[in-house]
Amino acid sequence: MLTVSEENYLKAIYKILERSGETNASTKAIASELGTSPASVTDMLRKLSEKELLNYEKYYGVSLSREGQRLALELIRKHRLWEVFLCTQLRFAWDEVHEIAEQLEHVQSDELIHRLDEFLGYPKFDPHGDPIPNKNGSFTFRQQSVLSQIRNKDSEVLILGVRTHQKPFLQYLDTMSIHPGRKLKIRQYNSFEKIHTLETEQHEIIYLGHEISSEIWVRLA
Repeated sequence: MLTVSEENYLKAIYKILERSGETNASTKAIASELGTSPASVTDMLRKLSEKELLNYEKYYGVSLSREGQRLALELIRKHRLWEVFLCTQLRFAWDEVHEIAEQLEHVQSDELIHRLDEFLGYPKFDPHGDPIPNKNGSFTFRQQSVLSQIRNKDSEVLILGVRTHQKPFLQYLDTMSIHPGRKLKIRQYNSFEKIHTLETEQHEIIYLGHEISSEIWVRLA
């Protein structure tokens, strides 16, 4: 059985590789992701390498072994299922669930997670729009673009999710009732200031700058 810290390292490495598209994650990147020192990272990488959960070569970074990737996906699966449960059943806001799910993801019972998945109706996406791997580690993918790339006037978009889970960002979207499942119509795009003028389904006008719109996943409605 792995420690919580070891599990967190596997998940962090998986996320770094997923975001970057690279084959190896550097010690510096892992330290930044976990908020720890490079020396601490090096010590942990040696331990995980001895357990054959990653492939580690000094100065070249690390990649996950097949078993390491399987365990990382299990953690991500549990985390995202717990986020769905917290939002839909306990009415937590989407900006509140991440820290709680960080604790719950380390529950070891496979049967509990199986029943949780069944109870929730086998959801494919979490409250932030991130795909939930199934019990075999497979994801459901969909066609999506960031809102900043869609600029044609009168285009209607369906919000699918967000790229960042930072509390201030999610709380800011809450003030405009922007959540996955909501529809928006593009009324205007200012190419100089990179600002979208959008209309909600309630016919309210909102304005989003490039920094915000580039963090929102959508598809044409």
